[in-house]
Amino acid sequence: MKNLIVGCGISGAALARLLAESGETVTVIDSKNHIAGNIYDYYQDGICVHKYGTHIFHTNNKTVWDFVGRFCQWYPYQHQVRGLVDGQLIPIPFNLNSLYMVFPNELAIRIEKKLLDNFGFNVKVPILELRKKDDKDLQFLAQYIYEKIFLEYTLKQWGQKPDEIDPSVSGRVPVYIARDNRYFQDKYQGIPIGGYTQMVKKMLAHENITVKLNTGFKPSMKYDRLFWSGSIDEFFNYEYGELPYRSERFEFITFPYKKFQDVAVVNYPCNYDWTRIGEYKHFLRDESEKTIVSYEYPEPFEIGKNERYYPIANDKNAELYQKYLKLAANKPNVFFFGRLGDYKYYDMDKAIARCFEIMKNLGEK
Repeated sequence: MKNLIVGCGISGAALARLLAESGETVTVIDSKNHIAGNIYDYYQDGICVHKYGTHIFHTNNKTVWDFVGRFCQWYPYQHQVRGLVDGQLIPIPFNLNSLYMVFPNELAIRIEKKLLDNFGFNVKVPILELRKKDDKDLQFLAQYIYEKIFLEYTLKQWGQKPDEIDPSVSGRVPVYIARDNRYFQDKYQGIPIGGYTQMVKKMLAHENITVKLNTGFKPSMKYDRLFWSGSIDEFFNYEYGELPYRSERFEFITFPYKKFQDVAVVNYPCNYDWTRIGEYKHFLRDESEKTIVSYEYPEPFEIGKNERYYPIANDKNAELYQKYLKLAANKPNVFFFGRLGDYKYYDMDKAIARCFEIMKNLGEK
């Protein structure tokens, strides 16, 4: 095989297409029995269900948006999330609308003014940064958000306290000084009409691409170049030990009524053992007399038991990953990429942008 890609998720499929369009022949293998990896979806009761939890495509990268748009028609979905806080479903991230929902009006007015005076409008401030301000009202707000939204959710999601994980993770949960209830503010946001699986299927539909499912990688396989989107520590047989990940368990329930909740995702920071509930018919406004939701339970990753989802970002794990990178440097015809290969959290657009970067590097060699 000229080019062998291990993994048929969004990273593997995008790279396969880019290689194929450059004139290269590509073989893509995946141990799963379906394409599209963790963005795989399917239809049930007329509803497009995401098998591995809710996925929303969003980006400011026009090159990536245009590339993916070649393989689907976009439904212009704008994602909103609610969180159950003190018995109310408030906008997440916590914003000025949330402020007036949970606090008395007089207190909310005073805090809003101080937020605007200190940070300005339409600004996202990490919760841990807000806690450092020398102002009683802002410290009160910071502590409230920290306890009601951030702390318990982080403990459930990551199994660690906020100060035990990298600031890049905690920075993803800001206070948004605005009245924009959307979860993302990217210029381009949407869900592929027909679903992600159909989008990936079209991406792989090229005469230079061969796809083999139910096929794991074997060291005896012959190739000129190997592109590995699996876990880098697995490739090296865990020579330095396992890189830690968080996994997820999804409990899908079909209810015999049209709607379960008002938005696609509701977070539960302090209540229950699940972190959030996703309701899938919101994404494409699927019409059905039933509705399908998923309860999401984070858990530690264990080999052979569940799937790797989120790399755990901290100094100790970064040091371990660097050891594997040094081993990778001795494999000039092997390229590691994707969330597992790079041991890095990627949104879908960043995973695709990484494939463009690989193609550029190959062209420079």
